[in-house]
This record gives sequence, C-alpha cells and structure tokens, in this order.
Amino acid sequence: MSVDKSLKPKGKLARPRNVYRKIERIAILKAEGRWTPESSAFGIPKVRVEKLKRKGKAAKKAEAPAAAAAATEGKAEKEKK
Repeated sequence: MSVDKSLKPKGKLARPRNVYRKIERIAILKAEGRWTPESSAFGIPKVRVEKLKRKGKAAKKAEAPAAAAAATEGKAEKEKK
C-alpha cells in the first residue's frame, strides 16, 4: 500500500546522500582510473561525494524568466506541429 502525497514529509528526498552505494563507488573509481577488474569488491576506498551548491534568491529569480521563455517556446513549437 502506498502513502498519500500529503502524508509524506516535505523534502525527504531533496537533500543529497552523503554515502555512495558500492556500485556507484566502483563506477567513480573506474572513471578516475583507480579500479581494475582484478580488484576486490571488499575494502573499496572511500570516494568523496560532490556537494551541490544551493542557489541564492537572486539566481533563482534570474533563472525564472529564462525558464518561462523556454516553456513558452516549447508550447509554440508543439502548436505548430
């Protein structure tokens, strides 16, 4: 049985996780060249989690008109088709 939207805590999944899963860590290590197929899946080195920077109020306001213009253009293109 699922939980109604109104009963879920607001922003529960909005915050970033501070730990990667094993598969995610291996993928990052492969990208950095620190993982080989012969390496053991146990004792994987830690991987730093990239922190997202929050946008300030000024950045959100500046972004809002651009997003609205893009949405308007998208609607106009759909109407042409």
